[in-house]
Amino acid sequence: MTNSTLQLGKLPATLLRELLDGCAPAPPEVLLGPAPGEDAAAVRVEGGTLVVATDPITLTGRDVAAHAVVVNANDVAVTGVRPRWFLCAVMLPAGTTADDVRALFAAMHEALERTGATLLGGHTEVTKAVTQPVVVGQMLGLRADGAFIRTGGAAPGDVIVQIGPAPIEGAAVLANECAHLSNTLAPEVLDEARRALSDPGISVVEPALAAAELGASALHDPTEGGLSAGLYELAEASGVSLEIAADAVLWYAPGVDLCRAVDVDPWGVLASGTLLAAFPERVAAAAVEILEASYPTAVIARAHHGSGVRIDGGRALVRYGQDEVARLLGP
Repeated sequence: MTNSTLQLGKLPATLLRELLDGCAPAPPEVLLGPAPGEDAAAVRVEGGTLVVATDPITLTGRDVAAHAVVVNANDVAVTGVRPRWFLCAVMLPAGTTADDVRALFAAMHEALERTGATLLGGHTEVTKAVTQPVVVGQMLGLRADGAFIRTGGAAPGDVIVQIGPAPIEGAAVLANECAHLSNTLAPEVLDEARRALSDPGISVVEPALAAAELGASALHDPTEGGLSAGLYELAEASGVSLEIAADAVLWYAPGVDLCRAVDVDPWGVLASGTLLAAFPERVAAAAVEILEASYPTAVIARAHHGSGVRIDGGRALVRYGQDEVARLLGP
């Protein structure tokens, strides 16, 4: 990769692979280490398998602490392990008041209570290094039987299931950060989108744990780069190609409306709240029947030998190296 200026958002996949290839060999207790598409690590400990994940929230200053809890809980849950312990580093801009911090922590505690996780510690400071609140979270979970699921567990022949529509997270960020949308969209659309982080919500903890119990071979929660990036990450981590049925994809209507209003592609917009699950064909139908009784669920793709993500048997699905929201809101 040339020495080009990097875009806002995730590092390009080729650069990330280069950096991770430079890691020293992991000791034997590391069951799952750093790899593109894998958002958590797994370590063998005396009590079973410890799963750990970390993620920052940087694209929005609204509900940032609650958002950090849920996003990090999702990263643990997609391994089939329940999130239990949370740490965070909270960086606040100059001008932050004591009441601002109280509100931030109140929202964090509410999110932890809903998740069933406990705050263990972290660090909080006011700094000129940020211009809006930034929260870097770390979530941990423990599974006594040692089992866990990888993003890279899908195999040729597996059925790819979408649980929850997209883009829920992107809808909330756009509605809360783009004030001019009040001039172009119906108030009820904006009101619904502004509430999207809690209703329908961006947690995939319960559907991920349910999918794991139903025999999922791989789980992944698309985030930056949207549903498109999530599908590519699942395919590349698993060493398979994916064939997408476009008409089957579940879309969150207010999110699509907002994307159209600001001329961004909903395929490439922040997609927390959506879960991708791969199932072996022998269990897929039964799993989908059970899941769709509780969650919006659809079979959207199949895994095949090869590489890449194609849509409707033809063109390659557009891949967004930079999330469309980051492109829109960036300098």
